[in-house]
Amino acid sequence: MSPTRHSVLSQPALNRALLERQHLLRRRTASAAEEIEHLVGMQAQVPNSPYVGLWTRLEGFQPNELADLINKRRAVRLGLMRNTIHLVTARDCLELRALFHPLFERGWQTSHFGRNLVGVDMTALIAAATALMKERPRTFAELGKLLQPRWPDRDATSLAYAIRYLVPIVQVPPRGIWGKSAQPTWTSTEVWLRRRLAAKPSIDKFVVRYLSAFGPATVADVSAWSGLTGLRDVVERLRPRLRTFRDERGRELFDVPDGPLPDPETPAPPRFLPEFDNLLIGHDDRTRVIHRDYRYSIFMGTLLVDGFIQGTWTIKRSRDGATLAIEPLRRLTRAEREAVAEEGERLLRFAAGEASRRELRITAVASSPPLPGQLSRKMRDSQP
Repeated sequence: MSPTRHSVLSQPALNRALLERQHLLRRRTASAAEEIEHLVGMQAQVPNSPYVGLWTRLEGFQPNELADLINKRRAVRLGLMRNTIHLVTARDCLELRALFHPLFERGWQTSHFGRNLVGVDMTALIAAATALMKERPRTFAELGKLLQPRWPDRDATSLAYAIRYLVPIVQVPPRGIWGKSAQPTWTSTEVWLRRRLAAKPSIDKFVVRYLSAFGPATVADVSAWSGLTGLRDVVERLRPRLRTFRDERGRELFDVPDGPLPDPETPAPPRFLPEFDNLLIGHDDRTRVIHRDYRYSIFMGTLLVDGFIQGTWTIKRSRDGATLAIEPLRRLTRAEREAVAEEGERLLRFAAGEASRRELRITAVASSPPLPGQLSRKMRDSQP
C-alpha cells in the first residue's frame, strides 16, 4: 500500500497496520529482549501476561527465555507508562524511567497517600526508605512497618507508597517468573541494575519508537498510551521527520516514514492475547481492534478473529488437567472455529504443557458483553 500525504486510512487499514507492527499477522523470529524493546515495554500487572504476549508474537518462544532475562537482571518490572507495572529491558528501564518523573510526581500530589504525608520531610523519608531497600528488597508492608517508628503519627502504608511514586524502584524475582508466585518485593532501580538512570532521556526518540510499534496514531493516542502530557509540541517538532494521514473521522495521524501499511484485505489469523495486552491499550481510540461494546474485555484474555476482538478466554486448572475455555462474542463460522481451535491447542501446549489432560471448549455466544463487575470471578482462573 502506497498512500499519498494526507490520504485517508480506513479502519481496516489501521487495523492491519497495527497487527503487522505488533507481529500479530505472522510470528516474528527474534529474541524476547528484541521484541520487548520493539513494543517499548509490555504491560505486566498480571505477572504471566508478558509470557503469553511474547508467545503469540514470536516463533518458538519458551517461558525460560524471559525468566532468564528477569533472573539475570536484563529485564525488569516497574511502574512506567500510565504509572502501571510494565516489563522492559534493563537498557530501556535506565533510558526511559526519567521521562516519567513528572507523571509520578503528579500522581503523588493528587493521591490520598500524598495528602496523608503533608508536612513530612520527604528528603529524609526517601533517604531512610532507600537505605532500607539497599539492605535487601522489601515489600511495601514491611517497608511501612520499618519507617513508622520514625514517623509514628503517619500512616505506614502512605510512608511506603511515597517510595512507589517518588523513587525509581523495580519488583524483583521470583515475582514475574513463570510458574512461581511471590508477593511484590521492591528495591531501588539503580541498586538492582548497578547503573544510573539516563540524565537526559530523549522524548523525541520515545515518541518515534511508539509510532513504529503502534502507528499511525494521533497525539491523543500517544498520550493515552504513555500517560505523558504536553506531547503536541513534541510531535510538532518531529513533524518534518514524519508522514501524516487522516482517519475516517478526519483526525490527523502521524507515522514513521517506513512504517508498514499492509493491504486492508490481508488475512489475519486467530491470536490469543493476555490480559491488558499492548494491542488493546495502545491508543486513545481503541476501535481499530475492539468494538466499543466489548471494551471491558481487556481485563481478561482476549481472542482476535480476523484482526478484531471476537472472544475471551481463560485456562481453568484442576489437579491433573487444564481446560481452555473460549467464549466467542459473536457466532464463528466453521472455518473460524477450526482455526481458533488449532491456535487454542497451541496455547494449551505452551501454557499447560505439564498437564496430563488438556481440553479445549468453545462455549455458546455470550448474550451480552462482559461488564467490570462480572470479571473478577473469571480472572481468578485466567492466568496460565
